Amino acid sequence: MTSIIGSFAIKGGVGKTATVVNLAYLAACEGARTLVWDLDPQGAVSFYYRMQPAAGGGVKSLLRERGRLAHAVRSTDYANLDLIPADPKHRKLERLVHQISKPHQLLAARLKTLRHDYDFVFLDCPAGYTRFTQSVLRCLDALIIPIVPTTLSMRTWEQLLAELDGKRSSSMQLLPFFSMCDRRKQMHREIMDSELPGKVSPLTHGVPYAVDVERMGVKRQPVDRFASTSDAAMAYRGMWDEIKLRMAAR
Repeated sequence: MTSIIGSFAIKGGVGKTATVVNLAYLAACEGARTLVWDLDPQGAVSFYYRMQPAAGGGVKSLLRERGRLAHAVRSTDYANLDLIPADPKHRKLERLVHQISKPHQLLAARLKTLRHDYDFVFLDCPAGYTRFTQSVLRCLDALIIPIVPTTLSMRTWEQLLAELDGKRSSSMQLLPFFSMCDRRKQMHREIMDSELPGKVSPLTHGVPYAVDVERMGVKRQPVDRFASTSDAAMAYRGMWDEIKLRMAAR
C-alpha cells in the first residue's frame, strides 16, 4: 500500500525540503519504490537531485480532470527514486484551485494513479498556509513538520495546529520534529525537553544545526551520500526508522 507523506512549514528556511530529499533517498536505498513531487515553485528538491525544472504542460496538465501524473515523472541519479520536477507555473496553483470545485478530490485522484507504481510518495509543499496547501493536506497519510526550537517557531506550530483543526484528513498522522537544533543553547534544550503544544509527540530524532546539511546545496546530494557518518546523516536515518514505525503502528 502506498504511503503519501508531505513535508510542510508555514515559513521557509527551517529544513522542510532537506528533510524530503534525505528521507526519500533513504527509502529508495532500502529498495522501496519512491517518488518525490516537488510542489514548491522554488524547485529546491529538483535542484538537490540535479534535475531541471519541468518544461511544457504546466500545472493545468498535472491537475486536469482526466490527467495522469506518470507522464511528468523523471528518473533521478539514484535507483528506485523518481521525481516530478518543480514547475515555475506552480506559482499559479493557488489561483487555479480557486477555479476548481473540491480541488482536494482532484488532487487525490491524480495521486491515486501512482499507487500501483510506488511504495512511498513524498510531497514537498510550498511554505505558507493556502487553499492549495489545505487541498494537499487532505490527501496525505502523514505530514512531516520541522520546528526550530525557538519561541517564534513554537508560536508558528500553535498557529498551524489552529489552522489544521477540522481541515485535514482524520487519518493523517502529524510527525513534527525539531530542526536546526543545538543543545548547547539553553532555549533549545528547554523547548526540546518540554511537552509540545497540542499533545502531539515530536519525533525523538531531531536534525541538528549542521554544516553538512548546508553543504547539500554545494554537493547537490543527500547528506548520506557525502557525509554518511555525520550527526546529520545519523539523525535522518533515525528519523526515517521512527517514521516507518509510527506509520506501521497507526
